[in-house]
Amino acid sequence: MSSTTDKIKGTTNEAVGKAKQGIGEATGSERMEGEGAMQEAKGKGQKAVGDAKNAAKDAANRAAAKVNKNL
Repeated sequence: MSSTTDKIKGTTNEAVGKAKQGIGEATGSERMEGEGAMQEAKGKGQKAVGDAKNAAKDAANRAAAKVNKNL
């Protein structure tokens, strides 16, 4: 998956997780609240993976540019 895909999926999971938590609170469903919290955490993890991929790609591009500049 690309970094953008990871970030999009992460944002989606965060939003759905927050919605589930709100529904769980409104209906008194601890299970729904728990599922929402887990899904939100999953989304945050996905976004972090996307950020890490982006950072690695940027670092590789900077290193390649330096090498090419010195040739």
